[in-house]
This record gives sequence, structure tokens and C-alpha cells, in this order.
Amino acid sequence: MPLSKWKSVLLPALACLTMEGSVSGYAAIPLFTKNTEAAGFEEWWRAITLSGRMDGGITANPARPDNGINFGNFIGDHANQAQLNQFALTLAHGIDTTTNGYSFGFTLEASYGSDSRYYHLLGISDRAFNSRYQIIPSHAQLDAHLPWFTRLGVDMHAGILQAPMGLEAFDPTARPFYTFSYTGQYSVPFQHVGMMATIHVTPMIDVLTGIDTGNQTTFGRNDNNSAPAGYAGITLNNLAHGKLTLTELSRFGSEDSRIAFTHGVNEDLRFWNDLTAIYKITPTIIVTGEFNYMHDDGLRADTESFVSYLSWNFMKNLTFNYRGEIYRDNTGLMVASFLSNEGYMNAIAGRSAPVESAPRTTYGALTLGITYKTSLSKDYGYFAIRPEVRFDRSLNGTTPFNDNRNSGMFTFGGDAMIGF
Repeated sequence: MPLSKWKSVLLPALACLTMEGSVSGYAAIPLFTKNTEAAGFEEWWRAITLSGRMDGGITANPARPDNGINFGNFIGDHANQAQLNQFALTLAHGIDTTTNGYSFGFTLEASYGSDSRYYHLLGISDRAFNSRYQIIPSHAQLDAHLPWFTRLGVDMHAGILQAPMGLEAFDPTARPFYTFSYTGQYSVPFQHVGMMATIHVTPMIDVLTGIDTGNQTTFGRNDNNSAPAGYAGITLNNLAHGKLTLTELSRFGSEDSRIAFTHGVNEDLRFWNDLTAIYKITPTIIVTGEFNYMHDDGLRADTESFVSYLSWNFMKNLTFNYRGEIYRDNTGLMVASFLSNEGYMNAIAGRSAPVESAPRTTYGALTLGITYKTSLSKDYGYFAIRPEVRFDRSLNGTTPFNDNRNSGMFTFGGDAMIGF
């Protein structure tokens, strides 16, 4: 299973209903025709595909904050401004996770747009641009299915990897809304350089593990400390007669910067814990719950959250989506909006960055939306549009929104996508 789809282990049916509805999925463009007379290695080359996507959106805020920022929102951070979020090209060869033998593949993806500001890796792309639109290598990984350890084998992935934790992904087609939850922004990592594995113990049990340099770091001076980090977890599949999937994934390692902390950065650990449950009520209705707890020794910070989702494919090509969240930032150190294009990655590195923050706050957020998706042709491409309305509110009397003037914030917006 390619790592880009690992989050779909956690959210397979919800992502399907969110983006596909009752429309058949599109096929990526094969780079080699089936008329090529080849076998073995040449046949493997024929299975390489090239695909792409474009995603652009807007998050309108009728309060018109003076600094132009929707507080607590990364992807739709600029209020009342349309933007190109992603233009991505993907060259890939999938792996066969059902074979009893070996299967090898790869994923190479580059993405340009405003989303890239938050998904850089230190030392690779973080200092290359200072504009709103930036470019990143969002995937550069080798994938393999190996007949090791168990009868069902193990799926391995190594290189530049999207982080597997959480229900909301960098790829907009793998999440139900344009905007992210607080949990998906502040309490799960984004991207790694490292190695991940899924060990298929039984058809019901998958063991998840991995090691990497840290969240959005690389090696040597480009690591914000000199300690590794890693994952451990388990997925239980096909529970309740195939309707329920449970995944618990924990991450532990040093994430604080040696620039910001003069000592203890390798010993002070950050612990991330995420539990998800996906239940398919009917073929068209899916409910999902996510519990998350994060603790950082160096920052002495904690967050706790619960996110609930509902996806209802009520009509051909149309899906209704609901998300409700309660998120507690116990110190006020985790939830922040970055006021410059390089601010987020400067903060990861430990460098100074202009931010808008709030005191310790319990956030409540409700998001409702409709997804319309249709195929562009019989075999290739899709078009999708996702309008949404969102209300964020402080539940303990603080005023974090709209230049620290309001305890609540309404936003309206969404995005449109084209895939090919």
C-alpha cells in the first residue's frame, strides 16, 4: 500500500463518499501503451502512470479582520482572497498488496501553490521561496510489498513521505472539506523523511511502525535537533461484520528546535496519540470519530481534541459532509496563525516568526458542506466543487478571532478541483 494512501486506511469509505459519490473513479494516464510487446521488467514500466490535480478556493470572512487573516486556519488563512492552493503532478507505480511475492513501486509528486507554505522540509525547500505560492516535493518515495514476517507480508515506504497520522490529508481529494480541523493542523505532523511499514498480521490486524528525522526536518544541520522520531500503532479492520475500522497511532520523539531551546532538545519528547473509528452505517452514510492527545515536554504544552464526521451520499454526484470539533489548547502555545509566507517553517526551525496567538482556549468548530463531483470523460479526469460554511467559537470566554476582537468567527467558502 503506497504511503500516500495510508491515511485512506483510516478513512477509506469516507474519502470515497466525500469525493467520488456514485461516480466511478478516474484513471491516471499510462505512460506506456498496452500494445508494447514486453514482459517482466518492461511490463512493470508499462504500469507507470502520470496524473495531476488543480485545487483553488476562498474563505470569506464577513468580519474583515484588519490583518486579513482567518485565525486558526492554515489552508484558507487569507480572508476574502481567492488563491491557487495546489497544482500537483504525480508520477507513480503502485504496488500489489495482495500478492504472495514481491511488488515494487514509487511515488514522485511535486506541488505548487499556497498550501506548500506549510508542507516544506527543512533543508530541501523551506528557504527557496518567500511568496505565497511556493513549490515542494510532496512525495519522493520508494514503495514495496515484501513477503516477510507474516503470510500476508509487509508494505514498506522510504523517502519523502506524507505523515500518516490523522484523518485529513494534504491531498484535497482525501479529506471532506476545504479547510482543516484544528486537530489536523496543530496536533498531527505533516511530512517526514524516513521509513514507514504496515505489517499485515492477519486480515483483521495491521501493525503500523516507522522511523524518521522528525516533523518536516531532514538531516544534520537541517534537523532542528539531533534525535529521531517514530511511530507505533495498530489497525483493526472489518469489525462489526465489515462495517467498523479502528486505528490507534502514536508518535514519539524530540520535535523542539536547538535554536529556541539551548539544552534538553534531544531529551524533551513530544508525544502524539490519535485514535480513529470509522463506521459504515449504510452504503451511503458513514460516521467517523477522532480522539487526539498531544504533549510536549520542552514546551510543557498539551492539547486534547475530539472530531466527529458524517458523510451522506444522498444523490448521484452529491455528498453532504458534517464536521464537529472540540479542541483544547491548554497553554495557548499550539494554536497560532502565521503572518508571513515563511512564518510557519521559520517556527519549525526555531527562528523568529510573526504570529497571531491566543491565551489558553477551548475551541469549538462546526463545518457543513456539500461536495459535487463528476467525471470529465469516460476514462480520465474529474471536476469537483465543495462549498462550506464554518463557525468557530471560543468556549471559555477568550476572544481569539478577527484581530482578537471576537469570541466567534463565521467563514464561508470552499474550493474547486480538477483532476486529470
